[in-house]
Amino acid sequence: MPTLHFTSAPNREELYKVGDYVEVFCDHDRNNIRIRDWLVGTIVQVDPKMLAVQFMDNVYLTDGWMVPDHVLWFPKDSAHLRHPIRRRRRVKSRTTRNP
Repeated sequence: MPTLHFTSAPNREELYKVGDYVEVFCDHDRNNIRIRDWLVGTIVQVDPKMLAVQFMDNVYLTDGWMVPDHVLWFPKDSAHLRHPIRRRRRVKSRTTRNP
């Protein structure tokens, strides 16, 4: 039986793990209108090559079918998958007017 020789150990450090929040570029509903935009979801399963992301909102396949369990699968290196971007809220400055 042939033996396998590795030059280095496999990389076990995962970029994503179960429970992480991610943003996914997909078709979904926003204010009862179907749009294609970034939507936040939760990773529910991590495989060696794929991630399962579950959403609270309705999500759709590219051919228009709604996904009944709200779970979409993506390759780990997908361009449609990213860590959430933290958006800064504008601080409203209070100005006092002198009469």
